[in-house]
Amino acid sequence: MSDDPIGVLLQAVAAQNRQAFHDLYARTAPKLSGVLYRILGNRTEVDDAMQEVFIRVWQRSAQFRPDRGMGMSWLIAVARNHALDRLRARPARAGMYQETARDEDGQDPLDRIADRKAGVLESLVARGEAQRVVACFDAMDAERAAAVKGAYMDGLSYKELAERHGIPLNTMRTWLRRGLLSLRECMDQ
Repeated sequence: MSDDPIGVLLQAVAAQNRQAFHDLYARTAPKLSGVLYRILGNRTEVDDAMQEVFIRVWQRSAQFRPDRGMGMSWLIAVARNHALDRLRARPARAGMYQETARDEDGQDPLDRIADRKAGVLESLVARGEAQRVVACFDAMDAERAAAVKGAYMDGLSYKELAERHGIPLNTMRTWLRRGLLSLRECMDQ
């Protein structure tokens, strides 16, 4: 069983599975509606944006890559990007930004978007995690570690990695699978 049920639904939607689309909507609409409301600040506009977001999801779900992140994160990015596009389009529709970019409470919706800059605590945690990852890579065989880095950090294909390391393609697949398992075990300690 997958630990990313939203990702599984997105993959089924990519295969044009209407029931999966219905299930995806039922499971994610409240969260996405909240994301849109925090940015747009207007319930009517949120309703329109939700419809447009799910049209995009139906059309672009094949772009979701489970190896790059969780399904819900992908959906939130789609909704956030759409909401920001709508904010950017406001001045073109109605003239001056200051008058049109206020929500029902008179606030600028951009003020509600979380600051993406990491704080001190987040930076320390990230640095500690990065040091753990480096230590886990150091504990691996050097060639296997280089193969995993090549695949997941540099985006090299299995074939390119097999040629680079001078090994058969299936051996490279085994290296990568075992390397990821080794990293997971190391990080779980």
